[in-house]
Amino acid sequence: MRYAALAPGKRIRPLLVLTTCEALGGAWRGALPAAAALELVHAFSLVHDDLPALDDDDFRRGRPTAHRRYGEALALLAGDALLALAFETLGGLSRSGVSAARVAEAQRLLARASGSRELVGGQVLDLEAEGRRCSPREVRAIHQRKTGALTGVALALGALVAGAGAPRVRRMERLGRNLGVAFQIQDDLLNRSASLRQLGKRGGTDAARGKATYPAALGEERSRRAARLAFARAHGAIQRLGARGGNLAHLVAAIEARTR
Repeated sequence: MRYAALAPGKRIRPLLVLTTCEALGGAWRGALPAAAALELVHAFSLVHDDLPALDDDDFRRGRPTAHRRYGEALALLAGDALLALAFETLGGLSRSGVSAARVAEAQRLLARASGSRELVGGQVLDLEAEGRRCSPREVRAIHQRKTGALTGVALALGALVAGAGAPRVRRMERLGRNLGVAFQIQDDLLNRSASLRQLGKRGGTDAARGKATYPAALGEERSRRAARLAFARAHGAIQRLGARGGNLAHLVAAIEARTR
């Protein structure tokens, strides 16, 4: 579990939780349990996605995947345990002074984002799409679930801890979901050209497996334009948050400029 969760990585999702909380007037330290919980869910999903039954990847974050290091059985169990630990950790928000109602809502949002209607459901759609040509709409449906859902819930959790009302939580969730799709378009593009050293995982695997990706559905240039448009919309929404949104804006700019 430590090998998977504490491997070198960008920690984008937990940082989005903390900077969103700060941008909406909350104390970012109070959001640490939510940030950690989300990273644990992400780690669980990577461990399971890398298994031979799914993507069969050998490298993740610059080193052998969990099943290559410890075997398939322990990797599977570690992923299960990471998911359980995520919700135990999220309950720690109560010790940060978050109300019981908001903790319950945080649990509900993370559970939905992790389950059959979002993250896991997106993985199912991804498997079903392998080896066939998909429309841009089908690819977006996959990415909205596989990547968009966890990015959306990152901003929603930060907003909840900051004390935002339900309408603003929903708006932040939508912003995060669209940001997640932009992130995934970048990932699809990088997978086509970047090296193991750059990515921390093998490049070219999407094309080799016939994965549903934006470049495959739209072409590289249109994919780049779609990502730029999504990031521009995110920057516009964050600017409306005012000076407190500075760190969130810097983080989104860093995500947009990434090369790995």
